[in-house]
Amino acid sequence: MRSRLILILLPLLFLTGCQAVQTTQGGAVGVDRKQYMFGGLSSAEVDQMAAQSYAKQLAEARSKGVLNTDKAMLNRLRRISGHLIPQVSYFRPEASNWKWEVNLIKSDQINASAAPGGKILFYSGIITQLKLSDAEIAQIMGHEIAHALREHGREAISRAYTSQMGTQIAGALLGLGEGSMQVADAAVQYGLMLPNSRSNETEADLIGMELAARAGYAPEAAVSLWQKMAAASQGAPPEFLSTHPSNSGRIETLRATIPRVQPLYNASTKH
Repeated sequence: MRSRLILILLPLLFLTGCQAVQTTQGGAVGVDRKQYMFGGLSSAEVDQMAAQSYAKQLAEARSKGVLNTDKAMLNRLRRISGHLIPQVSYFRPEASNWKWEVNLIKSDQINASAAPGGKILFYSGIITQLKLSDAEIAQIMGHEIAHALREHGREAISRAYTSQMGTQIAGALLGLGEGSMQVADAAVQYGLMLPNSRSNETEADLIGMELAARAGYAPEAAVSLWQKMAAASQGAPPEFLSTHPSNSGRIETLRATIPRVQPLYNASTKH
């Protein structure tokens, strides 16, 4: 009974100290989920933290001699970003004025990111190991840009703060011992944190696909990209316990979304 009360109380506790925000417009893909951010954490503060972390990554890579060493690949990334970034105004007009950067680290890692404020970072391994086309790179870059536009990082920090506060309050209210507090922590992790993390990934997939389509990159590349990802990540955890959608579920969602953005791609290629 107590664990049930915790599950009922935690969503209410999460809202304590948070405010609903509208980070982006829904776009053709219809991403319109309400987001709740901790009121004591501003976008500017998260942008500053992200910029500091990004600068540290670049400095470490530079010291190791692996920053922007492949000029052809770097120019390729910057050319693609030059097509994608103008499209952000369809979701978040002020993002057009962010101080966008694109950098490349020589590494076998299959990874890429876009920090709040427009700091894009690719690892060469994701391009070379997956043998990505420009359209597939655009899907990844659009996906990472979408995370930044939607402020998923700020949302995650907000959730981490308020969920920690929530378990403490729940324990105080219900007189939980150490064992029951572990139940509360598990409820936070699996009942609040992970499903929304998967939701964030799906949002980034859909917005990224629309950004790429508007920029003139074929939507079908999103499907081929994640087919390549699936081949490179055999043995991934089941969807229920993963912070990312399963590859099969992800591909199905993307394939179903293609008709929504196909007209945008068709219009972009006529110019």
